[in-house]
Amino acid sequence: MKLLLKGGRVIDPESGIDEILDIYIEGDRIKRIGKNLKIRAKVINLRGKVVGPGLIDLHTHLREPGREDEETISSGTLAGAKGGYTSLCSMPNTEPPCDSVSGVKFITTTAKQQGVIRVFPVGAITVGRKGEILTEIGKMKKAGIVAITDDGLPVMNSLVMRRAMEYTKMFDIFIISHPEDINLSKNGVMNEGVVSTKLGLRGIPRQSEEIMVARDIFLAELTGCHLHLAHITTEKSVELVRDAKKKGLKVTCEVTPHHISLTEENVIGYDTNCKMNPPLRTEKDRRALIRGVKDGTIDVISTDHAPHLDTEKEREFDLAPFGVIGLETALSIVLEFLYRKREISLSDVFKIMSLNPARILKNDDIGRIQVGKLADIVVIDLDKECLITKDFFVSKSKNSPYIGKKLRGFPVLTICGARIVWKSKDFS
Repeated sequence: MKLLLKGGRVIDPESGIDEILDIYIEGDRIKRIGKNLKIRAKVINLRGKVVGPGLIDLHTHLREPGREDEETISSGTLAGAKGGYTSLCSMPNTEPPCDSVSGVKFITTTAKQQGVIRVFPVGAITVGRKGEILTEIGKMKKAGIVAITDDGLPVMNSLVMRRAMEYTKMFDIFIISHPEDINLSKNGVMNEGVVSTKLGLRGIPRQSEEIMVARDIFLAELTGCHLHLAHITTEKSVELVRDAKKKGLKVTCEVTPHHISLTEENVIGYDTNCKMNPPLRTEKDRRALIRGVKDGTIDVISTDHAPHLDTEKEREFDLAPFGVIGLETALSIVLEFLYRKREISLSDVFKIMSLNPARILKNDDIGRIQVGKLADIVVIDLDKECLITKDFFVSKSKNSPYIGKKLRGFPVLTICGARIVWKSKDFS
């Protein structure tokens, strides 16, 4: 495949490029970047569009194997491509969990056969995600995992978590912590506070997250491992990460699009598409998360894409499952709540959604628009508006908190390894 992308505003946060340029792609690589390139190839005119490195999601639930009614590797990667993603990290809380070499091989083989974009499998920390016996981490690393986590559940036993961290250092992978003390959060369904009291819903105190953030930072200091904290939500959690980084610890963290754009007030009305774990917090927490993104304390915005069927979500708030989808709306939410509100630049958008995830994965081949790198590219129309309805989504599940809202700024073209994997119907 030979492609010549003409006249787009090319942004690469690592090299500092932000100008109108052409990109020539040959094979699966970027071969040339420059002005007014004259090369015989298929030409795509990108005048007026923003061209950035393909997005990378460190936190995606693809549900396969076990819950193919909610999502599959095929449908999930297509949803990712529509959202501008070229690489996804699949969480291991499938049925059965991805806690063995055979589980890892199933993900990699199915992704190669049926996925439209790249999938990096993440293995479980413990067998069955029960928090008791460590998985065969070294063998899973050889089979292709990039990290380990029991996401959806914390590892409550501190000694087990310590041993897991020691193994990740040995095998040069990172550990993703689901920071939650389930003894404190048990039976809660939203943030504990005034709003939960008014609604008569059981609360999840912020301390259930903060205690585990602190514990895992202490264990990371003890072991010297690379700790990545998933979906942090509170002001105190941000402060704990900030202090850890000042100490020089190998600690990174992520925040989700819904936690930077919504608060516990959105639960009023009992919309189960606003039920997630960790829960939506206060406006003060939301502002602290945005400050954390701005000053670099928060490294990554990850979707925590968690598909559920309408029949599961259309239940009483107490009984509905936690989780919302996010792959197809993440970029527009970041543009709306961070870029357009002048909290961060467009280059910063690609830094937190492309470059930093690539760096955490220690993958120099993705997350960049540079000569010699893989041709993973997203083309964005900043002015494109969409009313979010259930028909908007290609994900098999439609449990989005943004249904009924109009968003602006969407990918119109996604290229993964030089292959066009998504093209908007209104892009010619």
